[in-house]
Amino acid sequence: MNRRSIYYGCVLMALASGPAFPADEPFRIGVLVDMTGVYSGIGGPGGIAAVKMAVHDFGGKVLGRPIEVLTADYQNKVDVTATRAREWYDRDNVQMIIESTDSASALALQQIGRDKRKITFFAGSATTELTGKQCSSYGIHYVYNTYALAHGTAQAILAEGKNNWFFITADYAFGHSLEENASAVVQQGGGKVLGKVRHPLSAPDFASYLLQAQASKAEVFALANAGRDTQNAVRQAAEFGLGQGKQVVAPLLIFDTDLKGMGLKTAQGLQFTTAFYWDYNDETRAFGRKFQSQTRLMPTMVQAGMYSAVTQYLKAVQSVGSADSDKIMAKLRQTPINDFFVKNGHIERNGQMFHDMYLAEAKSPAESKGEFDLLKIRKVIPADKAFQPLAQSACPLKG
Repeated sequence: MNRRSIYYGCVLMALASGPAFPADEPFRIGVLVDMTGVYSGIGGPGGIAAVKMAVHDFGGKVLGRPIEVLTADYQNKVDVTATRAREWYDRDNVQMIIESTDSASALALQQIGRDKRKITFFAGSATTELTGKQCSSYGIHYVYNTYALAHGTAQAILAEGKNNWFFITADYAFGHSLEENASAVVQQGGGKVLGKVRHPLSAPDFASYLLQAQASKAEVFALANAGRDTQNAVRQAAEFGLGQGKQVVAPLLIFDTDLKGMGLKTAQGLQFTTAFYWDYNDETRAFGRKFQSQTRLMPTMVQAGMYSAVTQYLKAVQSVGSADSDKIMAKLRQTPINDFFVKNGHIERNGQMFHDMYLAEAKSPAESKGEFDLLKIRKVIPADKAFQPLAQSACPLKG
């Protein structure tokens, strides 16, 4: 065999085994979160802490290399997200990105990951487009989506006989998707959507939106927003005396941190859907205490999901013995997920991780026994009821 044949044979072997690393280069993971803005309490610094905890607990190495975690604040801007992701892939040889961003930024990450053949875990974004028309062979929607959030909460409220709805919606991809999914549940359940109004991200005042909702005579004021926007809307609704009697304020996405931020006096009785609660069982409590020792807080479902996702990813990398994204994705799809975050979870061909969700209710101040004793789980929503069936997905990869 001549030298040229040997050279090309080595090249083909390298390509088959995945990306090549310089001898002294770490195995890098990127974490994109909102560090100081409206979503900082959902993922933010706590999400970064969760990823670093996962890397530490895994042993700090994979494929014989130290694991390095790169982090960035995406500043709630799609262009910042896209620029940083490309820099990480092209300059820093990042192998995977996990996010806690808004849906518009997540869709940008989906496209870049597809182009670069790199895996992206979606932990904080919610739009069903990630597993629908804009799905990717390299994208995994891990924690929740707007379909699961809308179905769990809307069905519970409809079951109480509250049929007339008004939506106060964040005016971008996430809010639109959440409103669309919840509206479909309401109409399919025999209810009516009496109106809707849309607000910008980080709206300073919700008074005009709440007054429009009140004027509609709706029984349910549905909040298709998140983070501080949800907190502010709930607070102002309480100040106006809304959500009392026959009226219900229904946050379609809310977190433990939101309940703590607005206080149980304001939040008590709110019904919502969640993927995780730290005080659900012994395993979740053990993780919660470990997380609290690092951050002084209890984990949100996004932060818990980020730990779980990174752990599952590193296990798959170690198992296949390669950084090749196609091999890793194949391993992830064929491996059931069982940990403190989820039982019997699995990743479908469209990238959706199917798992149980929970219908929760915020406790009253009298029910709470401590600073982080904020909610109670009313029922388990089985995975096949929580998430859109694969057959109904618009993803071209499902067949």
